[in-house]
Amino acid sequence: MLTGMQIAVIGGDARQLEIIRKLTELDARLSLIGFEQLDHAFTGAVKEKLDEVDFSTIDALILPVPGTNLEGQVETIFSNEKVILTEDMLIKTPEHCTIYSGISNAFLNEITTKSKRRLIQLFSRDDVAIYNSIPTVEGTIMMAIQHTDYTIHGSNVMVLGLGRCGMSTARAFHALGAKVKVGARKSEHLARITEMGVTPFHLSNLVKEVSDTDILINTIPHPVVSAAVISKLPANTLIIDIASKPGGTDFRYAEKRGIKALLAPSLPGIVAPKTAGLILADVLTQLLQDDLLNRKGKE
Repeated sequence: MLTGMQIAVIGGDARQLEIIRKLTELDARLSLIGFEQLDHAFTGAVKEKLDEVDFSTIDALILPVPGTNLEGQVETIFSNEKVILTEDMLIKTPEHCTIYSGISNAFLNEITTKSKRRLIQLFSRDDVAIYNSIPTVEGTIMMAIQHTDYTIHGSNVMVLGLGRCGMSTARAFHALGAKVKVGARKSEHLARITEMGVTPFHLSNLVKEVSDTDILINTIPHPVVSAAVISKLPANTLIIDIASKPGGTDFRYAEKRGIKALLAPSLPGIVAPKTAGLILADVLTQLLQDDLLNRKGKE
Protein backbone atom coordinates (compact mmCIF):
# COMPACT_ATOMS: atom_id res chain seq x y z
CA MET A 1 0.00 0.00 0.00
CA LEU A 2 0.99 3.62 -0.57
CA THR A 3 -1.06 5.10 2.24
CA GLY A 4 0.24 8.52 3.23
CA MET A 5 2.21 9.17 0.05
CA GLN A 6 1.51 12.43 -1.80
CA ILE A 7 2.32 12.04 -5.48
CA ALA A 8 2.17 14.59 -8.30
CA VAL A 9 1.40 13.22 -11.76
CA ILE A 10 2.34 15.86 -14.32
CA GLY A 11 1.08 15.54 -17.88
CA GLY A 12 1.19 12.55 -20.18
CA ASP A 13 -1.09 10.54 -22.44
CA ALA A 14 -3.54 7.67 -21.93
CA ARG A 15 -0.80 5.54 -20.35
CA GLN A 16 -0.86 7.81 -17.31
CA LEU A 17 -4.49 6.89 -16.64
CA GLU A 18 -3.50 3.32 -15.80
CA ILE A 19 -0.78 4.65 -13.50
CA ILE A 20 -3.27 6.96 -11.77
CA ARG A 21 -5.79 4.15 -11.40
CA LYS A 22 -3.24 1.81 -9.83
CA LEU A 23 -1.84 4.42 -7.43
CA THR A 24 -5.28 5.43 -6.17
CA GLU A 25 -6.16 1.76 -5.62
CA LEU A 26 -3.10 1.57 -3.37
CA ASP A 27 -4.38 4.54 -1.33
CA ALA A 28 -1.88 7.17 -2.52
CA ARG A 29 -3.00 10.81 -2.62
CA LEU A 30 -2.53 12.30 -6.07
CA SER A 31 -2.25 15.80 -7.51
CA LEU A 32 -3.04 15.64 -11.22
CA ILE A 33 -1.49 18.47 -13.25
CA GLY A 34 -2.40 18.82 -16.91
CA PHE A 35 -5.61 16.79 -16.74
CA GLU A 36 -8.33 19.50 -16.79
CA GLN A 37 -9.99 18.02 -19.87
CA LEU A 38 -10.12 14.50 -18.47
CA ASP A 39 -13.76 13.58 -17.82
CA HIS A 40 -13.00 10.61 -15.59
CA ALA A 41 -12.60 11.21 -11.86
CA PHE A 42 -10.42 9.11 -9.56
CA THR A 43 -11.06 8.77 -5.84
CA GLY A 44 -8.10 10.23 -3.98
CA ALA A 45 -6.89 12.27 -6.96
CA VAL A 46 -7.35 16.03 -7.30
CA LYS A 47 -6.91 18.00 -10.52
CA GLU A 48 -4.73 21.03 -9.92
CA LYS A 49 -2.88 23.66 -11.88
CA LEU A 50 0.87 23.76 -11.53
CA ASP A 51 0.87 27.01 -9.51
CA GLU A 52 -1.65 25.51 -7.06
CA VAL A 53 0.52 22.55 -6.05
CA ASP A 54 2.17 22.61 -2.63
CA PHE A 55 5.48 21.04 -3.66
CA SER A 56 6.66 20.92 -0.02
CA THR A 57 4.30 17.97 0.52
CA ILE A 58 5.19 15.98 -2.61
CA ASP A 59 6.91 12.63 -1.96
CA ALA A 60 7.23 11.65 -5.62
CA LEU A 61 6.75 13.33 -8.97
CA ILE A 62 5.75 11.28 -12.03
CA LEU A 63 6.41 12.66 -15.51
CA PRO A 64 5.23 11.15 -18.81
CA VAL A 65 7.45 8.81 -20.82
CA PRO A 66 9.23 11.62 -22.77
CA GLY A 67 9.86 13.56 -19.53
CA THR A 68 10.20 17.19 -20.62
CA ASN A 69 11.47 18.91 -23.72
CA LEU A 70 14.69 20.93 -23.62
CA GLU A 71 12.77 23.99 -22.34
CA GLY A 72 11.15 22.07 -19.51
CA GLN A 73 7.70 21.78 -21.09
CA VAL A 74 5.77 18.63 -20.26
CA GLU A 75 3.51 17.00 -22.83
CA THR A 76 -0.14 17.29 -21.79
CA ILE A 77 -2.68 15.42 -23.93
CA PHE A 78 -5.54 16.24 -21.54
CA SER A 79 -4.87 19.97 -21.28
CA ASN A 80 -4.40 22.99 -23.51
CA GLU A 81 -2.35 24.79 -20.88
CA LYS A 82 1.44 24.94 -21.10
CA VAL A 83 3.03 23.04 -18.21
CA ILE A 84 6.70 23.80 -17.54
CA LEU A 85 8.73 22.08 -14.84
CA THR A 86 11.42 24.22 -13.19
CA GLU A 87 14.34 23.77 -10.83
CA ASP A 88 12.61 26.01 -8.27
CA MET A 89 9.68 23.61 -8.09
CA LEU A 90 11.98 20.68 -7.38
CA ILE A 91 13.88 22.61 -4.72
CA LYS A 92 10.59 23.15 -2.86
CA THR A 93 9.99 19.40 -2.59
CA PRO A 94 11.21 17.38 0.42
CA GLU A 95 14.76 16.05 0.08
CA HIS A 96 13.46 12.49 -0.27
CA CYS A 97 11.27 13.39 -3.26
CA THR A 98 12.04 11.23 -6.30
CA ILE A 99 11.29 12.16 -9.92
CA TYR A 100 10.17 9.34 -12.20
CA SER A 101 10.33 9.68 -15.97
CA GLY A 102 10.43 7.32 -18.93
CA ILE A 103 13.55 8.91 -20.40
CA SER A 104 15.57 12.03 -19.69
CA ASN A 105 17.44 14.81 -21.49
CA ALA A 106 19.99 17.53 -20.73
CA PHE A 107 17.38 19.84 -19.18
CA LEU A 108 15.88 17.25 -16.85
CA ASN A 109 19.30 15.95 -15.86
CA GLU A 110 20.43 19.48 -15.04
CA ILE A 111 17.50 20.53 -12.86
CA THR A 112 17.42 17.27 -10.90
CA THR A 113 21.19 17.45 -10.33
CA LYS A 114 21.10 21.10 -9.24
CA SER A 115 18.15 20.51 -6.92
CA LYS A 116 19.78 17.32 -5.59
CA ARG A 117 16.71 15.22 -6.30
CA ARG A 118 16.88 11.61 -7.43
CA LEU A 119 15.81 10.93 -11.02
CA ILE A 120 14.75 7.44 -12.10
CA GLN A 121 14.45 6.71 -15.82
CA LEU A 122 12.01 3.82 -16.14
CA PHE A 123 13.06 2.98 -19.69
CA SER A 124 16.66 2.41 -18.59
CA ARG A 125 15.36 -0.70 -16.83
CA ASP A 126 15.53 -3.86 -18.93
CA ASP A 127 12.20 -5.18 -17.68
CA VAL A 128 10.28 -2.03 -18.70
CA ALA A 129 12.04 -1.73 -22.05
CA ILE A 130 11.53 -5.40 -22.96
CA TYR A 131 7.85 -5.43 -22.00
CA ASN A 132 7.38 -2.12 -23.80
CA SER A 133 8.93 -3.50 -26.98
CA ILE A 134 5.87 -5.73 -27.46
CA PRO A 135 3.34 -2.94 -28.20
CA THR A 136 6.11 -1.07 -30.05
CA VAL A 137 6.56 -3.98 -32.45
CA GLU A 138 2.81 -4.40 -32.93
CA GLY A 139 2.55 -0.71 -33.78
CA THR A 140 5.45 -0.96 -36.23
CA ILE A 141 3.79 -3.91 -37.98
CA MET A 142 0.53 -1.93 -38.14
CA MET A 143 2.30 1.03 -39.77
CA ALA A 144 4.11 -1.22 -42.24
CA ILE A 145 0.79 -2.73 -43.33
CA GLN A 146 -0.98 0.64 -43.52
CA HIS A 147 1.69 2.37 -45.60
CA THR A 148 2.65 -0.30 -48.11
CA ASP A 149 0.81 -2.07 -50.94
CA TYR A 150 2.67 -5.36 -50.58
CA THR A 151 2.87 -8.05 -47.92
CA ILE A 152 5.44 -8.13 -45.18
CA HIS A 153 6.00 -11.76 -46.12
CA GLY A 154 8.77 -11.81 -48.71
CA SER A 155 9.68 -8.15 -48.23
CA ASN A 156 13.23 -6.99 -47.67
CA VAL A 157 13.19 -5.47 -44.18
CA MET A 158 16.15 -3.72 -42.61
CA VAL A 159 16.30 -3.05 -38.86
CA LEU A 160 18.92 -0.67 -37.49
CA GLY A 161 20.06 -1.36 -33.94
CA LEU A 162 19.82 -4.45 -31.73
CA GLY A 163 18.59 -2.93 -28.51
CA ARG A 164 15.46 -4.20 -26.79
CA CYS A 165 13.13 -2.84 -29.51
CA GLY A 166 15.49 -3.74 -32.36
CA MET A 167 15.72 -7.37 -31.30
CA SER A 168 11.95 -7.75 -30.84
CA THR A 169 11.26 -6.01 -34.16
CA ALA A 170 13.70 -8.19 -36.08
CA ARG A 171 12.26 -11.37 -34.56
CA ALA A 172 8.66 -10.36 -35.35
CA PHE A 173 9.27 -9.41 -38.98
CA HIS A 174 11.34 -12.56 -39.49
CA ALA A 175 8.47 -14.63 -38.05
CA LEU A 176 6.10 -12.97 -40.55
CA GLY A 177 8.22 -14.19 -43.43
CA ALA A 178 10.21 -11.07 -44.23
CA LYS A 179 13.82 -11.28 -45.37
CA VAL A 180 15.40 -9.39 -42.48
CA LYS A 181 18.80 -7.71 -42.27
CA VAL A 182 19.93 -6.10 -39.02
CA GLY A 183 22.64 -3.48 -38.70
CA ALA A 184 24.71 -3.14 -35.52
CA ARG A 185 28.20 -2.13 -34.42
CA LYS A 186 29.10 -4.44 -31.53
CA SER A 187 30.59 -7.81 -32.40
CA GLU A 188 28.38 -9.53 -29.82
CA HIS A 189 25.30 -7.99 -31.43
CA LEU A 190 26.39 -9.22 -34.86
CA ALA A 191 26.82 -12.69 -33.37
CA ARG A 192 23.35 -12.54 -31.79
CA ILE A 193 21.82 -11.45 -35.12
CA THR A 194 23.36 -14.50 -36.78
CA GLU A 195 22.02 -16.75 -34.00
CA MET A 196 18.53 -15.32 -34.58
CA GLY A 197 18.61 -16.60 -38.16
CA VAL A 198 18.61 -13.19 -39.86
CA THR A 199 21.34 -11.43 -41.81
CA PRO A 200 23.83 -9.24 -39.91
CA PHE A 201 25.85 -6.32 -41.22
CA HIS A 202 28.05 -3.67 -39.65
CA LEU A 203 26.52 -0.19 -39.58
CA SER A 204 29.66 1.22 -41.18
CA ASN A 205 28.48 -0.56 -44.35
CA LEU A 206 24.95 0.84 -44.20
CA VAL A 207 25.19 2.82 -47.47
CA LYS A 208 26.18 -0.34 -49.34
CA GLU A 209 23.46 -2.49 -47.76
CA VAL A 210 20.29 -0.48 -48.41
CA SER A 211 19.89 -0.73 -52.19
CA ASP A 212 17.22 -3.47 -52.11
CA THR A 213 15.34 -2.37 -48.96
CA ASP A 214 11.52 -2.32 -48.97
CA ILE A 215 11.02 -1.31 -45.32
CA LEU A 216 13.71 0.34 -43.19
CA ILE A 217 13.05 0.42 -39.44
CA ASN A 218 15.35 2.57 -37.34
CA THR A 219 15.60 2.14 -33.55
CA ILE A 220 18.78 4.21 -33.02
CA PRO A 221 18.25 7.72 -31.55
CA HIS A 222 21.17 9.19 -33.50
CA PRO A 223 21.45 10.47 -37.10
CA VAL A 224 22.13 7.16 -38.87
CA VAL A 225 19.66 7.30 -41.78
CA SER A 226 21.49 10.17 -43.44
CA ALA A 227 21.06 11.78 -46.84
CA ALA A 228 23.83 9.51 -48.14
CA VAL A 229 21.87 6.45 -46.99
CA ILE A 230 18.54 7.72 -48.28
CA SER A 231 20.05 8.51 -51.70
CA LYS A 232 20.74 4.77 -52.15
CA LEU A 233 17.25 3.60 -51.16
CA PRO A 234 14.70 2.51 -53.79
CA ALA A 235 12.07 5.20 -54.40
CA ASN A 236 9.28 3.05 -52.91
CA THR A 237 11.06 2.32 -49.61
CA LEU A 238 9.11 2.97 -46.42
CA ILE A 239 11.14 4.33 -43.49
CA ILE A 240 9.67 3.83 -40.00
CA ASP A 241 11.72 5.57 -37.32
CA ILE A 242 10.73 4.35 -33.85
CA ALA A 243 13.66 5.95 -32.02
CA SER A 244 12.90 8.66 -29.47
CA LYS A 245 12.51 12.18 -30.84
CA PRO A 246 13.93 13.56 -33.07
CA GLY A 247 14.71 10.09 -34.42
CA GLY A 248 17.70 9.14 -36.51
CA THR A 249 16.45 9.98 -40.02
CA ASP A 250 17.07 12.95 -42.29
CA PHE A 251 13.36 13.57 -42.85
CA ARG A 252 13.99 16.68 -44.92
CA TYR A 253 16.03 14.80 -47.50
CA ALA A 254 13.61 11.85 -47.49
CA GLU A 255 10.78 14.22 -48.38
CA LYS A 256 12.92 15.82 -51.09
CA ARG A 257 13.51 12.38 -52.62
CA GLY A 258 9.84 11.46 -52.34
CA ILE A 259 10.48 8.63 -49.89
CA LYS A 260 7.84 8.14 -47.21
CA ALA A 261 9.52 8.48 -43.81
CA LEU A 262 7.48 8.25 -40.62
CA LEU A 263 8.63 9.28 -37.16
CA ALA A 264 6.80 7.09 -34.70
CA PRO A 265 8.07 7.48 -31.12
CA SER A 266 5.80 6.48 -28.23
CA LEU A 267 4.01 3.85 -30.33
CA PRO A 268 2.86 1.92 -27.22
CA GLY A 269 0.92 4.98 -26.05
CA ILE A 270 -0.83 5.11 -29.42
CA VAL A 271 -1.58 1.48 -30.28
CA ALA A 272 -1.89 -0.09 -26.81
CA PRO A 273 -2.07 2.59 -24.10
CA LYS A 274 -3.76 0.31 -21.59
CA THR A 275 -1.11 -2.40 -21.83
CA ALA A 276 1.73 0.15 -21.94
CA GLY A 277 0.26 1.98 -18.95
CA LEU A 278 -0.06 -1.23 -16.93
CA ILE A 279 3.60 -2.05 -17.61
CA LEU A 280 4.65 1.32 -16.21
CA ALA A 281 2.14 1.18 -13.35
CA ASP A 282 3.40 -2.19 -12.09
CA VAL A 283 7.02 -1.05 -12.02
CA LEU A 284 6.21 2.35 -10.53
CA THR A 285 4.12 0.96 -7.70
CA GLN A 286 6.92 -1.43 -6.73
CA LEU A 287 9.50 1.39 -6.76
CA LEU A 288 7.23 3.67 -4.75
CA GLN A 289 6.48 0.97 -2.18
CA ASP A 290 10.21 0.27 -1.80
CA ASP A 291 10.86 3.99 -1.37
CA LEU A 292 8.16 4.29 1.29
CA LEU A 293 9.50 1.28 3.20
CA ASN A 294 13.05 2.68 3.10
CA ARG A 295 11.92 6.03 4.47
CA LYS A 296 9.91 4.42 7.23
CA GLY A 297 12.90 2.28 8.13
CA LYS A 298 15.03 5.41 8.61
CA GLU A 299 12.48 7.16 10.83
